[in-house]
Amino acid sequence: MEFDTTVTAGALLALVAVGTAALIGMGVMATSTVLMMVAPSMLVFGAVALLLGVKHGEYRATR
Repeated sequence: MEFDTTVTAGALLALVAVGTAALIGMGVMATSTVLMMVAPSMLVFGAVALLLGVKHGEYRATR
């Protein structure tokens, strides 16, 4: 499977969507809290982790 920008962004969004739906479905937190605080922080953390992973992969590929 070729991981280009579209596939990678889709996988990140799908993972965040599943996590958000699970938190809402379980009823652990209020829906407004999940949508306004948890989902955006999951997206930011996922993007930062993705960026660090890509940069580490580039480093490993060139060494």
